[in-house]
Amino acid sequence: MPLVTITVQAPKSPEFKRKALDAVHAALVAVGVPEADRFQRVLELPPEDFVFDAHYPDTARPRGPDFVLVELLWSVGRSVKVKRQMLAELVRLWEAAGLDAEQLMLVIKETRWENWSFAGGRLLHT
Repeated sequence: MPLVTITVQAPKSPEFKRKALDAVHAALVAVGVPEADRFQRVLELPPEDFVFDAHYPDTARPRGPDFVLVELLWSVGRSVKVKRQMLAELVRLWEAAGLDAEQLMLVIKETRWENWSFAGGRLLHT
């Protein structure tokens, strides 16, 4: 179960947020995540609470108000190849949605299966 958090600078339209969330989900599905496995949240922060460098480390264009930080928490075990495939698909879908991939930052965090309880306090994967 991936848990996706996107952080954006307020204000963002519902359409902007939906495009970002849909692109992330479609990229995950493309590498084998089930279609129904969708758990996402948006953190929309005022500019003074979302601080980022415009250029670090190697942007082609400066980051601006449409910068999106995507945090992906998922279970361990995926290869670097799968992660690269997912990122390539995310960039393709991001741009197809009319979003600027230079404004996209992805951080992948992995956790072991025994750290997930999907409902009712049950650890399904121990």
